Amino acid sequence: MSGLVLASASPRRLELLRQIGIVPNAVDPAEIDETPLSRELPPAHVMRLARAKAEAVHPRHPDAFVLAADTVVACGRRILGKPENEAAARRFLALLSGRRHRVYGAVAIATPTGRIAMRRVMSQVALKRLSEAEIAAYLATGEWQGKAGGYAIQGRAATLVSWMQGSYSNVVGLPLYETAQLLTGLGYRWLSC
Repeated sequence: MSGLVLASASPRRLELLRQIGIVPNAVDPAEIDETPLSRELPPAHVMRLARAKAEAVHPRHPDAFVLAADTVVACGRRILGKPENEAAARRFLALLSGRRHRVYGAVAIATPTGRIAMRRVMSQVALKRLSEAEIAAYLATGEWQGKAGGYAIQGRAATLVSWMQGSYSNVVGLPLYETAQLLTGLGYRWLSC
């Protein structure tokens, strides 16, 4: 059986895979430019990044399955990536306050033969209307760092989410159902239910 390489430095993705009984043989993060292209919409952006990550890592592990993923928080057509500082995180949370937004997740798997298969998932999330004090308290936790949209639904931000529809694991960082289906369909075997 060919091994599995996770092309991500995200501890959340590794934890999510372990949750369903998948333990990668290696973790090899892809170092790519994640800047959105001019006029690139969130669904296209997340797919492009997931594919680029798989393509960047696969040559280093040609005999393995390489699993890459990306998550994008979108408010309308606007892509809210990982905030570069607390001020950006504050702007993101103020923008998302009291409104629904979409979380796009994409999974790309490169096979040992070089084929790349992909899936995209969309979840919807609504944050409650946040006061300045609530935003400041959340920012003080530091959870916003390295999180698309500036919040972590699996952490203290769970108290800020008033509604959600779709895949919860997608919002955390990896849509597990779609990932498992892709891996199985491509011939990767692990002990599953």
